[in-house]
Formats: sequence, structure tokens, C-alpha cells
Amino acid sequence: MMLALVISAAVFGAAVLRGLTGFGFALAAVPAMSFVVSPARAVCIAIVLQCLVGLRDVVTMRALLDRKALGLLSIGALLGTPLGVLALTQLSADAMRVVLALVVGAGLIALIARVELAPGRGPALGAGVLSGLFSGLAAMPGPPAIAYFLGRAAPAVTTRASLMVFFFLTSLMALPGLILADRLDTDTTLLAASAFPALLLGTWVGGRAFARMGEGTYRTAAIALLALTAVATGLKGVAAFI
Repeated sequence: MMLALVISAAVFGAAVLRGLTGFGFALAAVPAMSFVVSPARAVCIAIVLQCLVGLRDVVTMRALLDRKALGLLSIGALLGTPLGVLALTQLSADAMRVVLALVVGAGLIALIARVELAPGRGPALGAGVLSGLFSGLAAMPGPPAIAYFLGRAAPAVTTRASLMVFFFLTSLMALPGLILADRLDTDTTLLAASAFPALLLGTWVGGRAFARMGEGTYRTAAIALLALTAVATGLKGVAAFI
């Protein structure tokens, strides 16, 4: 019971961030849960939770979604994920973390400079492939997709809803691998189920805060969180070489 309460508290805090920006749930929840369970189990819990809440998001946010972009991103992610896994087998994880941080940093510079993406399928497919690559390398599909939507200058409400559903889709892609690897045991599933109400409540709280945000404030918060991701990833990789 105590373990379930601690997990639920970590999930609630991360869910507030998710409800506010549409992303950042795994970034915040996995390290917090790792204090009381193994990192591998924390990742599994986060993926199961995103699968569960994503079913609701698809229904409640269907009118807000950029469906064409989501479809192209998802196709790209399917193509990129095996490449990421292959690269991970050839290069050290820490070296790839540094590479990922540099790629995200380059995207951040473009966002801050307000370089907008050209219309068409290419940028969406490219961002999807990079998301899959990031997912295969470091279980981090978010940065390329976030940069893609921010680079298109899409309305905040569309960006937030589309990102929530995209992470649901990438979690569904990861689920078969977890099952085949026998990672989804009874304890992990029960912990995820017990934390689901906290995820719903935290997302609602974050959503209330989002409703009070302006477009500029949302963009600033999203870029700041993306920068934090790049810094944290880069430092983790560099620390291994010091």
C-alpha cells in the first residue's frame, strides 16, 4: 500500500506537467518512481499509464487533433524505432545521449530563432523518424515531435492535444516489446492501475492551468521543458566520460 501511494504521488506530479504542456510525463515520472522501484519497472509503469489514459484522450480531444500530422509522425516513428534499436547495439548508450542532446539543442536554437517548418509531408515524416530513433536509442520519442509542432507555430491547444495522443501511440508501439520481454508482470500492472486515478487527477489540474495560459506563455514553457530534457540527457551522457 505504501509503495502504491508513493508511485501515485510521483505520477500525480508528472501528470500535472502533462496536463499543462501535453508532454513531459515520462520525463518527470520515471526518475521519481525510480527512487522506489527499478528504472525498468518505472518505464513499464509509465508506458502502461500512457496507454490507459491515451484511450480517453483520443475520444475527448478528437476535435482538436492535427490528424494528418499525427498519421505521418506515427508512420515515421514505426520506421525510425528499429533504426534506433540498431544504433543502440552499435554505439554506447552514453555516447548516444550526448548525440541526442546535441540534436535537441539544434532544434531548440531553431525554435528560439522562430524558424518555421515548410508545409508538406517531409518535415512530419522526418520528425516521426527522429522520434522513433530517439525512442529506440533512449526511450525518448518526445523532443522531435515537440520541436515539429512548435516549429509549425500550431495553436497551443492543437499542439497539446496532438502530443498527448502521439505519446499514446508511441506507447502502444512499445507495449508488444514489453510483453515479449516479459516485463509486464502482475505487480507492475497493479501499480500502474493503482496510480491511474492520480494520472487522471493530475492531468485535470494541469489542464486547468493550461486554460489560463496564453500562446506565448505556452510556447515559453514548452521550450523551457525541452531545454531541460536536452541538458539532463547531455549531462548524463557526459558524466560517463569524466
